Amino acid sequence: MTLDMDNVEVFDTGVKGRGLRTTKDLCAGEVVLAEPSFAAVVFDSLSQQVCHSCFRRQANLHRCAQCKFAHYCDRTCQTACWDEHKQECGAIKKNGKAPNENVRLAARVLWRIQKDTGIVSDSQLISVDQLEDHMADMPADNLKEIKIDVHNFLDYCPNTRHGVEYISHIFGIINCNGFTLSDQRGLQAVGVGLFPNLCLVNHDCWPNCTVILNHGNQSALNATFHSKRRIELRALGKIAENEELTVGYVDFLNVSTDRQRALKHQYHFDCTCKSCSKNLKDDLMMAAKETEGNKPSDELVKEVEELSLDCLAKVEAARTAGDFHEVVKLCRGGLDKQEPVLADTHLYQLRMLSAASEVLSYLKFFSEAAEYSRRMVEGYIRKLYHPNNAQLGMATMRAGVTHWHAGLIEVGHGMICKAYAILMITHGPNHPITKDLESMRMQTEMELRIFKQNECVYHSMREAALQNKPMGMMAEAVSVENNVKALFHKQ
Repeated sequence: MTLDMDNVEVFDTGVKGRGLRTTKDLCAGEVVLAEPSFAAVVFDSLSQQVCHSCFRRQANLHRCAQCKFAHYCDRTCQTACWDEHKQECGAIKKNGKAPNENVRLAARVLWRIQKDTGIVSDSQLISVDQLEDHMADMPADNLKEIKIDVHNFLDYCPNTRHGVEYISHIFGIINCNGFTLSDQRGLQAVGVGLFPNLCLVNHDCWPNCTVILNHGNQSALNATFHSKRRIELRALGKIAENEELTVGYVDFLNVSTDRQRALKHQYHFDCTCKSCSKNLKDDLMMAAKETEGNKPSDELVKEVEELSLDCLAKVEAARTAGDFHEVVKLCRGGLDKQEPVLADTHLYQLRMLSAASEVLSYLKFFSEAAEYSRRMVEGYIRKLYHPNNAQLGMATMRAGVTHWHAGLIEVGHGMICKAYAILMITHGPNHPITKDLESMRMQTEMELRIFKQNECVYHSMREAALQNKPMGMMAEAVSVENNVKALFHKQ
């Protein structure tokens, strides 16, 4: 796969070391660079549910007849992946089982280095083994895990020509630079891969770029027209020539000290970006509710925050256990305590609203879910997220779908349109989830016209569709809604 890297160049940032900057002015939504993975693997827990070639979640995958571990959409995906899987297949067959995902990824990296060296194309800006491993910065527990992985790797690949130090170096690189791969709808993490050029892009809590996974296209009968899975670095707004390109390694929706702690733990650096240095938006994320100029006491705010943390922990435990009615009960009680004390941009209230709207949607209590999702999106929009943040787009999309399910077509259509505008920038027009949104936008626009012409006709058609008695144009709405039911399911 030939990639155009004329948009970027490597440069010395000073304190942060190497970085990438643009060589020309860029517009919002423009693809800055695209890069196939040097190596990638599916998570252990999803090895039978996700194609090991294109990383799409699929039912009825075909299992590799030799190792009985790898699974594929069809013969086309299996053939496309054979160069990556060939040595893995023999090793798994010989050992009788597959090792964990870290060992499998390290093996694929080392096999490819042995076969193609660490640079596999003219567009690759750095060799894989020249990436930072941060072994010297890792705590003892991380080093112990790497030591165990190296031991397991040597059992898996006993004839490797690489020494323990070099193998440990590769595991350190994976630990610091592995990029999580999502499914075709961008809704669930399904694997991990190494993208050398992407590893050169430094972090900023308020970045000017975002990264999405394009799963490629292997559907054509002629393999000449196939395209590989690849990441795309896309501009979130206007970027001037020679400006450094940045992405967010962690979610912005945490106070600066928590983001700094997470970045130090996982990536071993102290974040000194503008958002962290000036604690930007921390006041909004932890704000108390103000009513006619009056605020609750600090003691009451602290008490409600402590109750919220305890409640959120119980919510997560109940959700993990599949007790969704208990989740709803806990969220309702928590929100009752939060509402008079915490502002609608407070992180704990946003997290409670998110959990409540998601689970209520899953349970098909759409009217209540719609209200919670509206409040949540308003909290996000109210100066917290970047206006083109992908997570804001996804949250707005979920809220729009929830309102659509609840029969609130005007609000639902408006939110779907807003989400579509964001995802056109963050994901582009050809991403599956953008295409889903386009279908929903067109369908809700048509339904909105019917609603404005005659509300009674609209509601009778909608009722018929919900009772599995599709009528006319509403039948298409049911079909589109079925395509996005996965929005309300989590692994």
